[in-house]
Amino acid sequence: MEANPKNIFTIKVEDGKPGKDGQPAVGPVFRSVLAKDGFPQLEPDMKTSWDVFRVAADKYPTNRMLGWRPLKDGVPGPYLWKSYKEVYDEVLQVGSALQQLGVPPGSRVGIYGSNCPQWIVAMQACNGYSLICVPLYDTLGAGAVDYIIDHAEIDVVFIQDKKIKEILSPNCKSAKRLKALVAFTLATREQIKEADEIGMKVYSWNDFLKVGKVNPSQPCPPKENDICTIMYTSGTSGKPKGVILTHESHALYVKGVNLFMDQFDDKMTTDDVFLSFLPLAHILDRMIEEYFFHKGASIGYYHGDLNALRDDIQELKPTLLVGVPRVYERIYEGILKAIAELRPLRRVIFNVLYNRKLASMKSGYSHKTASPFADMLAFRKVKARLGGRLRLLISGGAPLSTEIEEFLRVTTCAYFIQGYGLTETLGPSTVCYIDDMALVGSVGVPATYTEIRLEEVPEMGYDPLGVPSRGEICIRGKSLFAGYYKNPELTNEAIVDGWFHTGDIGEMSPDGILKVIDRKKNIFKLSQGEYVAVEYLEKVYGFPPLVEDIWVYGDSFRSNLVAVVNPHEENTMKWAESNGYKGSFSEICKLEGLKEYILKELAAVAQKNKVRSSIHSDKLIGWIKYFIMSHLKLS
Repeated sequence: MEANPKNIFTIKVEDGKPGKDGQPAVGPVFRSVLAKDGFPQLEPDMKTSWDVFRVAADKYPTNRMLGWRPLKDGVPGPYLWKSYKEVYDEVLQVGSALQQLGVPPGSRVGIYGSNCPQWIVAMQACNGYSLICVPLYDTLGAGAVDYIIDHAEIDVVFIQDKKIKEILSPNCKSAKRLKALVAFTLATREQIKEADEIGMKVYSWNDFLKVGKVNPSQPCPPKENDICTIMYTSGTSGKPKGVILTHESHALYVKGVNLFMDQFDDKMTTDDVFLSFLPLAHILDRMIEEYFFHKGASIGYYHGDLNALRDDIQELKPTLLVGVPRVYERIYEGILKAIAELRPLRRVIFNVLYNRKLASMKSGYSHKTASPFADMLAFRKVKARLGGRLRLLISGGAPLSTEIEEFLRVTTCAYFIQGYGLTETLGPSTVCYIDDMALVGSVGVPATYTEIRLEEVPEMGYDPLGVPSRGEICIRGKSLFAGYYKNPELTNEAIVDGWFHTGDIGEMSPDGILKVIDRKKNIFKLSQGEYVAVEYLEKVYGFPPLVEDIWVYGDSFRSNLVAVVNPHEENTMKWAESNGYKGSFSEICKLEGLKEYILKELAAVAQKNKVRSSIHSDKLIGWIKYFIMSHLKLS
């Protein structure tokens, strides 16, 4: 993946415009150089999500596709694999069984459970038989699953065994509309009987496959503008909102990533392996997997315990890892912990080699050529902790700190990039280029099928025509959602003149490099008239290692903010040991010294991130101190 030597990543297709007649000012419109002559067209046989999988199954029938770790006495074993041909055959059986159940094209089918091969088989069956896949997950809040089943008018749910009881619960009133539940493995006799009482059929996975095998039917391929997925995300009104994604948008994403990766010498191949642990019900993991299908590569699923993810990494030895910032923060903290346990001389050597390699990378060397000696002497052990084969790490979902990004670019012996996107944009709308240190700290430049501009937010003081250019991030392009399901008012509010308004605040460089710096939504005004974005403050104050979580709150009738801090148990106990304290976690939490140390760390991180003095005031720190003391006394 040696980067193209040119440093021009974008083209400007429109100039900025000042505000006029009550309309806000807008910044210039940027597009990827990969689309300088217009957005690339799709190939005739690659126009839908079904095409992506169908073509791959035909081209790579014997390649390993989906891997999982069966549990024996609660202990995960080695990975087992299904080939592309085996998965394709199961997809036809599941699709045929759905036809036998009387589920016509255009019907909504739910999938509820952790990442596993059955999840993908059900999804591809929806694609192949023109059904609409609707992922279900309960992290959207109490009653979300019940709401989505009813709102999307779902007919059948494919479900993880342990989730069946939630659908059959009296709290899930919409379950009565379901024709069937299909367990990822098995349902109990009691559950089958309970479902039968409300007119619902429950199938084990193997029994459902038999239905399709005995009653085969040919796929009913979708058209490019047909709905592929309705993916629900959190809504500001408390009810989840259904994001409509078409088959064409999925195919465009895959082609866009392919064009992007083709710029580099070290390309993705059929030998690559992706470790899937972010929820398939979220867009990021779903779209990475679709790209891997296109390449005929392999996907191994974590065994279900995020706390034991390192064991899956060592067993699978992936070449690609995709995570949110918290995943990489934990990797970073783990490496720092290992460094702190080294003898003083070895720590000094590590730091010297780190600084030397970082300087070489900043001067233009790739991570491979910056310091092979440092990689061999110091960083190969970091690489080994991550399985030994990682070639690319991707961070998305939220901005990652520059400090951590630089550290992982240097120490992992792999390429590391950030991106930015939402469900509404089918995942990454911007992406960084590998081995270009000028992009560190940013979320990159517009993706292949994306145009981006900033829009003025006067109440927050953000001006896209100022220096630096700042404003709400607005996105236009071909790989954009088609609207919110059954909610034209919200759709018209979010998409204005073809531009999707993300609610995120960005800073754009003159050559189209984007940083995410704030959030427009969830802001409020303090009594002195000052607007505050608490999500940004929680991100800033949540960085110290002793802070597990922090909640910041305020209202318009007060002049200051309050916060509650929850300490990180492992790091807190480590701090106690290094400072000569002994006792349980709850006893350590009562120490005045710990409270004062956390306050000092919060003040330091606020100063480092240049939090405005009107927000980072003595009152805020005082309130944090009060709540730390009150909270910890309850521990």
